[in-house]
Amino acid sequence: MSSRARLSTTSVLALGLAWAAGSAAWAAEVKQAPVCDRACLSGLLNQYIDSLLAHDATQLPLAASTVRYTEDSKDAKFGEGLWRSVTGKGSFRHDYLDVARQKAATHVQLLEGAIPVLYSVVLHVQDGRIGGIETLVQRVTPDSRLKPTELGQPVRGLEDPVPSGQRQSRASLVSTALLYTEGLRIGSFVDAGTPFAANAYRVENGAILAGPGCNRPNHCGLYEQNIILHPSVSASVAAVDEEKGIVLLWMNFGYTGPAYGEGNALVTFEAFKVWGGQIRAINAFFTGLPLSTSRWWSTTDPVRGAISKP
Repeated sequence: MSSRARLSTTSVLALGLAWAAGSAAWAAEVKQAPVCDRACLSGLLNQYIDSLLAHDATQLPLAASTVRYTEDSKDAKFGEGLWRSVTGKGSFRHDYLDVARQKAATHVQLLEGAIPVLYSVVLHVQDGRIGGIETLVQRVTPDSRLKPTELGQPVRGLEDPVPSGQRQSRASLVSTALLYTEGLRIGSFVDAGTPFAANAYRVENGAILAGPGCNRPNHCGLYEQNIILHPSVSASVAAVDEEKGIVLLWMNFGYTGPAYGEGNALVTFEAFKVWGGQIRAINAFFTGLPLSTSRWWSTTDPVRGAISKP
């Protein structure tokens, strides 16, 4: 073998070894890439809310110089909208921490002067930093149909630990929560087989509208209430808190005639406490938006069948 051939062979071997070493280092780096745990995700939510109240986004740990920010499913300029008008916060807050998909979500009460603001937030986290921000805003004005009575305390049972042996898989949690959406679609929780626990209840914009504590003049039972048919309801999984057994769905209730205002639909981030194969508690913050409203963010988990987004 000539010296040139030996040199060529040596070079190839050296390059191969260098490539292998580099690949191993890259694989080790990927394997050791920081995952934002529950404390980290909760901390990002704290930082976000504190920055919002201070009207100062400059100290937020962002994944890039610009991040995607939406308010009410519309792209917005970061630092505008509610960032300019918020004046304080109330005591109500529920966090939904999705370590597997790196999402940090919350329902929190804020204030614009004397006006309560029901604020839904989903932070899309990348390497421990905020890579995207998704928000929904509902203001409780004097003419709002629902008057909040439950914002001074947590939603009963939502923060309770899942009993031993009653924890469900992620896929099972999502499937159980989506049976609620299916009940809306066909107009019957009974026919949909939506599995409510005996003491399950639903809170909407701070008011109990079904289950124990409901003061509606008609039936309060989740299976007894008349449900408006929502044939075009669509759902998207925003986050799954596997430790707490909570699924947070984004939903557009779709066309229901004039029920929500002509040309409008209810759009919500709705949290479902699920364990033991049953829905235990529901907390929804919703607002009225145009029928055409889509989430425009990818779902964290697949949604199948007629209740999925087009």
